Formats: sequence, C-alpha cells, structure tokens
Amino acid sequence: MGGGIAQVAAFSGLDVVLRDISAENLQKGRAQIEKSLRKVIEKSEAQDKPALFDQTLERIDWTTDWADMEGCDLVVEAVFENLEIKSSVFQELDRVCGPQTILASNTSSISITKLARTTRRPEKVIGMHFMNPVPLMKLVEIVRGVLTSQETYEQTRDLASAVGKTPVEVKDFPGFISNRILMPMVNEAVFALMEGVADAESIDQVMKLGMNHPMGPLRLADLIGLDVCLDIMNVLFDGFKDSKYRPCPLLVNMVDAGLLGRKGGRGFYDYRDAK
Repeated sequence: MGGGIAQVAAFSGLDVVLRDISAENLQKGRAQIEKSLRKVIEKSEAQDKPALFDQTLERIDWTTDWADMEGCDLVVEAVFENLEIKSSVFQELDRVCGPQTILASNTSSISITKLARTTRRPEKVIGMHFMNPVPLMKLVEIVRGVLTSQETYEQTRDLASAVGKTPVEVKDFPGFISNRILMPMVNEAVFALMEGVADAESIDQVMKLGMNHPMGPLRLADLIGLDVCLDIMNVLFDGFKDSKYRPCPLLVNMVDAGLLGRKGGRGFYDYRDAK
C-alpha cells in the first residue's frame, strides 16, 4: 500500500520521500513500484513513455532514516494494522516532522482519534484510507478524528483529488464505511464455508455471478490477507461490542495455522503452483 501511494503521488508530479525499515524492503518496494508503474504508463496516452517512467521515479527519495521526513507537508503511514505499531510510528513522526506537517494514516479500521492522542498535534491527524491496489482504485476515505481541524481535512481532501482519487468524507467509527460493510460479508462467507453450506468456489461464484462482484469474498480475503481480515473484524467487534462482528472461528484457526492467503501461498485457495 505504501509503495502504491508513493507511486500515484510521484506520478501526479509530487516529490515523495518513501521510508521503510530496511534497505532490503526499499529494494523490494522499488521493484514493485517499477513493475506497477510500467503497466500504468503503458496504458496511458503519454507521448514519451520512457521519459515519464524515469521522471516519476526521480521524484521518489528512498530512505530508512526518520529524519528525512522532517520537511514533508503530509506523511501517510501505511504499516501493519496494529494500534501499538501505528502509535509508535505516529510518535516518531510527531518528533521529527515540522509543526506544519499533516500526519495521515492509511488504516482501514483503527480509530484516528486514538492515533491522534499519541501526538502533540491531534488537529493535524487524519485518516487517508486508500483502496488496494492504489494505482487502480479511485476511492480514498478521508476520516476525521474528533479533533481533526477543518483546514487539515480540506488540505487532505484536495491532495487526494490532486493525485487522481475521489475523496469521500467519513466519520471516525470502527471500520469506517468500506470495511464496516465489506468485512462482515467476508466473515459471513467464511461462516458459510465452515458450516458446509457450499465449498469456497461455489460461494465465490454466487457473489460473482449473482451479485456482479468482480471477485468472490473468499478469494478477496486471500488477496487482502486473512490476518488483516481478522485484525479488522477484531477492531469491529471490540469497537461495537456486537456479536454480529464476531470473527468466524475458521478464520481464526486459519490465521493461527499461518494460512494467510496469497502472500503465504495458501488460504481458502492454494497459490503455491500459481505462475
């Protein structure tokens, strides 16, 4: 997600600083950006496609140093969906970034208000939830915490529009809009599988052919990562204390077994022999 956000920002003409925890991660991230960027530019109407490719990459600075974030006008955090980890990132950003810097989170479910409390600038903390894959998906949920200022919201909204996205304002409730609706559907599909209502392929076919979804919920869960799905369901369950958000035991067991979806080779489907 972080690489995709960096790509669309640089492609739109913005200077970007992309930070990761290691040079190895940066190298992998660069390879992914280059592969994605080539596809985007190939489909574009640009006259000089090689030049556009080079110019986009030249706008990205790659670093492992927190201090390189100091001069940024806006920082988008895109680490694991874990409140403790995200809070530590926000504390570090709050320390190194100038007072003008907006701190945004790409979280898909965690409270922006809670993240804002870890900083000395809660009025400048906001949610900027991009959809995956970032270069292709148009939506960005702009999530206002309780103390997010109107100026911060407007600047973030305008930036989302400037990088070719459609911003939608959302209030700070667990799961926001996208995952509050999507993840219970995925979770219910897992319940249907666990209860033997149908096999995975049949469940996905019903949603694809009957509901016109581009991808079935179980294959989508594999793409997202079953651990991420479980994290979001736990945030919904903890936030609302409503049993309808209870994670399916099969989902919990699969995560415990390390069956995390595409990224691990196995989930509801087997990807180990996929080309």
